[in-house]
Amino acid sequence: MTFIQDNAEIAVREMLKDFAKTNGTTAKAVDYMDDGSPICLTIEIDPDTGSAVFDFTGTGPQVLANHNAPPAVTYSAVIYSLRSLVNQDIPLNQGCLAPIEFIIPKYTLLNPSSDAGVVGGNVLTSQRVVDVVLKAFSACAASQGCMNNLTFGDDNFGYYETIAGGAGAGPTWVGKSGVHTHCTNTRITDPEILERRYPVLLREFAIRPNSGGAGKNRGGDGVIRELEPLRELTMSILSERRTLHPYGMAGGEDGATGRNLLIKKNGIVVNMGGRCSGKLELGERLRIETPGGGGYGTPEEKKNPE
Repeated sequence: MTFIQDNAEIAVREMLKDFAKTNGTTAKAVDYMDDGSPICLTIEIDPDTGSAVFDFTGTGPQVLANHNAPPAVTYSAVIYSLRSLVNQDIPLNQGCLAPIEFIIPKYTLLNPSSDAGVVGGNVLTSQRVVDVVLKAFSACAASQGCMNNLTFGDDNFGYYETIAGGAGAGPTWVGKSGVHTHCTNTRITDPEILERRYPVLLREFAIRPNSGGAGKNRGGDGVIRELEPLRELTMSILSERRTLHPYGMAGGEDGATGRNLLIKKNGIVVNMGGRCSGKLELGERLRIETPGGGGYGTPEEKKNPE
């Protein structure tokens, strides 16, 4: 176990040294939650040792809502990002964080008080931390940045799923469509099982065309998921990237924002916003359109390759 961690530490230190040689010893990035809360990151790298300070000073204050994230969430997002940036086949382990010192000011979105709401921090805010780290290293465009958390039920049952979206493109790859990115470990229920076991009809589950950002390498498309209840149900959605687009990189275009739509019985369509809970009546439908990933490189580069 000591060897595995020591090897991971060396791999991360070498990656940071290489980055500093090419890009300098300081890297900065900022991205925002849909409520406008900034997540700011300044990375200072020691080019001799490969140590680095990840300083989140400037991140917005903790919020009244439930997407505050305890420091453990930031540690997890950073260790994942560092492992992704290392160009070696190593297992993910604590050694990746050995070269890193964290500065996360108290009572901010990433280090809230003990009485703050944090249920959305792991599935929403963690994604934005990853976006910020990868942006600081200019690694790739942003992915959908959300888990699109959907629950529905009544007094007799409850159901929870997360919904895929578009992955961001990079310098040598196009973004994948209809996948979970960064925060994963879930599989969606098969349509046949969903409709057999729960009082809903799955009216549509498809790729959302052209929701990925254009570029030399195009971002992945999000998905469309439309559900109709067979009796009155309470449905709740907890999501991000409904206001602010997943960023493109190196001239690539942003991915499309997501939308959560209530289609009423009379055909009127109501935008539910990123976070909402309410009754879905018989004959109504919930339509979720998840975000696409950002593109990488200008679209002109694709038309005129060197």
